[in-house]
Amino acid sequence: MKQETEIEAVCCPPSETEPEAGPRPIEGPGADEELAVLAKAVGHPARVRILRLLSRKEARVCSQIVDELPLAQSTVSEHLRILKDCGLIRSREEGSRVGYCINYEVLRRLKALVAII
Repeated sequence: MKQETEIEAVCCPPSETEPEAGPRPIEGPGADEELAVLAKAVGHPARVRILRLLSRKEARVCSQIVDELPLAQSTVSEHLRILKDCGLIRSREEGSRVGYCINYEVLRRLKALVAII
């Protein structure tokens, strides 16, 4: 029970993004570039697996993700960095622990960009 409480403590807070001026286009050069960046981020099976792990639970700490994958901790950290850099996941530091969760706004955007293809 204590471990579950500790995990909940590192859950990511809700995204605090500014409201957009209007809907962003899903076609055109800017949308194509955005799709290419997001597609590259999900272009590795380990990163897809990380997204699936995070989708099953609100947040996970890095050590939990490492335990689920046959990869070194440093490799998992690099995959998490790539997913975070493109905005697909968010993180929150709590002491020496870092919690990760999916950024559903960016995931919805990726789905919209792919749907038009």
